[in-house]
Formats: sequence, C-alpha cells, structure tokens
Amino acid sequence: MKPGWLGLGLVAAAGAVMLNRLRRPHRLRGRLVLITGGSRGLGLELARVCLDRGARVALLGRDADTLATARASLGDGVFTFACDVADRGAVRAAVDTLAERAGDVDVVIHCAGQIQVGPLKTMTPADYQRSLDTHLFGAIHVVDAVLPSMRERRAGNIVLVSSVGGLVAVPHLTPYSTSKFALAGYAEGLRAELANDGICVTAVYPGLMRTGSPRNADFKGRHEREYAWFTIAGSLPFVSMSVQKAARSIVAACERGQASLNLMPLGRVLLTLKAWLPGVTAALMSGFNRALPRGGDAPGTGSRKGHESESFATRSPLTLLTRRAELSQNQR
Repeated sequence: MKPGWLGLGLVAAAGAVMLNRLRRPHRLRGRLVLITGGSRGLGLELARVCLDRGARVALLGRDADTLATARASLGDGVFTFACDVADRGAVRAAVDTLAERAGDVDVVIHCAGQIQVGPLKTMTPADYQRSLDTHLFGAIHVVDAVLPSMRERRAGNIVLVSSVGGLVAVPHLTPYSTSKFALAGYAEGLRAELANDGICVTAVYPGLMRTGSPRNADFKGRHEREYAWFTIAGSLPFVSMSVQKAARSIVAACERGQASLNLMPLGRVLLTLKAWLPGVTAALMSGFNRALPRGGDAPGTGSRKGHESESFATRSPLTLLTRRAELSQNQR
C-alpha cells in the first residue's frame, strides 16, 4: 500500500473511532444537570424532562421568587441558585457551592436568554451588549466554571441553545440574532477542541417555541404592534413548536451526543436556501421586514415588557397557545 493511502486510511480510522466515541449514549440517570435560565420557559421544561430521565437537576435564574416557584413545581431535591449568568463571579460561586452540596456537574444546558424586539433604529449599543452578556458570555462563564472537573474526569456534556436566528438573521431581532450567531460559533469551536477530552458539545437551533416568553420580552418602537406580531407568530401551530416537544428533542440529542439539532423544518429550509441562494434569502427577509411595524420611538428610548404592551390582538384567540404556555411555564 502506498504511504499516501496508508495515511488516509489511518486518518479515516481515527475519525471513525472518535465519531463512535462521541455517539455513545450519554444517559442522564443519576447525573447532575445544570440548567441556566431554568426558572421558566424552555429551561423549566428541560428540568422536567431531565428529572423524568432520572437526572439530578440544578437551576440558575436571575429572580429568586421565580426560582422558588419553579422549585416548588418540580419537587424536593432540585438545587436553585439566584444569579445572573452575565456575572462571572456569581456563576463561579454557584457552581462551587453546587459541587460542595451535590458533586461535580455532568451536564450543562445553557438556555438563559432575553429577547429585544423592535426596528434597528431603536436599538443601542447597550442592547447588543445585554444580549451578548446573556447569550454568549453567559455560556462562556458557565462552561469555564464546569470545564476543569469535566476535563479531569474526561466526561461531560455541554448543550448550548442558540436559535434559527443564529443561522439566519431575522428583522427586528438584530441584537438577539447577533448574539445567537456568536453563540453558534462558540459551540462549534468548543466541540472541535473538547472532543479529545471526552466532552461532547451539542448546539441547538430552535425556531419559535410556545414558551410564553413574549410576556417578559422587551419591545421597542411601536411596542404594542411589535408585541402583537411576535406573540401571534409564536402561537401559530404550524410555525411554532410546543416547548414540551422541543425539550424532549433537546434532551434526546444530548443523550446521543449529537453535534447539532435544528428543531424546526422551516429553519432547515431557510438554512439550505441561504447556503445555495443567499440573495433569495436576503430578499425574503427584506420582504418580511417590510411587513413589520414601522416608525415609532427614536433611538435610545426605553423598552416595554410584553405584559405592558397588551392590545386587542394579543387578547384574541390568535394568541391562545401562548397564553396557555404562560401559565404552564411560570411566566406570570
């Protein structure tokens, strides 16, 4: 056999061994799972699924009262820590305390998030920084806190929840999309660099999910109209996904050691279209932008929460599924 072919064969064999190792099932039973943004929405539903799989669960969330309500709904034995993932020191302290009480973290699921909705002209550098602090640096802080023990044990799973908006930028969500694109790049880099340490990284790309989160999102510009389109879109059965189905799919991808998970068929279509026909994708997004509310506040003006932006449209049957999710996902 020629040396060139021998080298290629050895590379292929090594790749097959590594791929097989990364695809071994990572069952959650008995493992300690740390979930950021775990007090409501997707994070809360992920906690329920992990508990059903026999995992031990710890939650990070900004608000102590919301965390207490989540813990009461999940039952005894769930650890909770009130901390902002943007605060590196607070995250490190929470992980250290958790290690003292329950041992080293086996699985991290980072889904802490915030959404700012509005026209580009209403967004400020502070809006971009807030989004990056939560989505990107929040992930960096929690990964840095758990990584030494994972490397020492040569085992662990890291799940980073980005978004379809982190693959295809969506109008009126520019700070959100910017930070989710950054998180997607971080996830890909982590997976490549941590594979040899026995640590598996999964990047997740959800589309619209019925989590009830619009109620607590931030809206700028013509905030009532922004809240209306966002809430109605997130309630449509064929456009959005139930949070229960999303959480089950994410946990299954984690257990499989899957590299990435694109949860929505529409997201897969947009990504394929962007790869092959980027001009068409750009035109579609521009057309969508023209259908969104125009005008409104000047740059630098404040935002309003969704629950401060109610209108006839958001109280109509069109938002029924989102309002149901608000109650089941601790959004009120």
